[in-house]
Amino acid sequence: MPMAGRYMVSADQGADLFEMHFRRLKWLEQASDQILALPCDYPDGHRVPDHEHSRAQLLHAIHGVVLIKTRFGRWIVPPDHAMWIPAGIIHSVEMLGDVSMRSVYVVPESIEGLPARLHVVAVSDLMRSLIVEAVKLPVKAVPSERALLVLNLILHEIPRLPERPLGLPFPSDARIASLCRRFLAEPSPHTTIDDWAAWLGMSRRSFTRTFQRETGLSLSTWRQQALLFAALPRLADGEPVTSVALDLGYDSVPAFTTMFRRMLGASPRSYLRRSGEGERPPRQTEGGLLSTSPLP
Repeated sequence: MPMAGRYMVSADQGADLFEMHFRRLKWLEQASDQILALPCDYPDGHRVPDHEHSRAQLLHAIHGVVLIKTRFGRWIVPPDHAMWIPAGIIHSVEMLGDVSMRSVYVVPESIEGLPARLHVVAVSDLMRSLIVEAVKLPVKAVPSERALLVLNLILHEIPRLPERPLGLPFPSDARIASLCRRFLAEPSPHTTIDDWAAWLGMSRRSFTRTFQRETGLSLSTWRQQALLFAALPRLADGEPVTSVALDLGYDSVPAFTTMFRRMLGASPRSYLRRSGEGERPPRQTEGGLLSTSPLP
């Protein structure tokens, strides 16, 4: 049975998030618990620099969209989803909008069947409720039977979460990556391959070959996925599906819905309904750690 209690570390709204992050990394490496839950809110544009930990992480954003970068590629994590990051993987995290993050950290040997590779998963209603409860457990030196049941069930549910194809490979070429980032910040269905090539001073043929080599995707495929990712925070904020679909260049709402369902396993309206049921905490950074031991 996994052990866990709670030790809360508060952070004032003006606290240094970077300092707090590295304090938490140090604490994670020293804590003896098999499973830990950590809540934290981040402002739009905040970036957690490259880091790694000896625990696997289930990174879940209950509000906002997260961009995760590793040497293997980049992944988008929208609400109702989570990123499974195996132990020892160097990664950075960037907030695309205000983000309410709830992460679970697991010792790899805690239970058999934990995933061995990076991927995005859909978070079930059960798992979302378990994570929300885990970060609310009362502060006790000895965890209650209920706390142990909640945390143990999280361990058993992690391998059951369905994978979603939300990887968006980014080029290593700094100039092309800059254009990709600009596109994510200001998506437009009207930019063309010729536009991208001209901005970089490259021929169309050279650009298309380079982009394919760097990302494994054609620009049109990459852009289609990026446009869908751009829709997620707008849908989560309650914008009508019709206006989002048309703004992103889809000819019709059914065409947008078909792509959305293929990528996320649900229609936009179903996705909106589930997102609206999620916890929406105050905007200030709350910060927190679960442990039976105090921070060093």
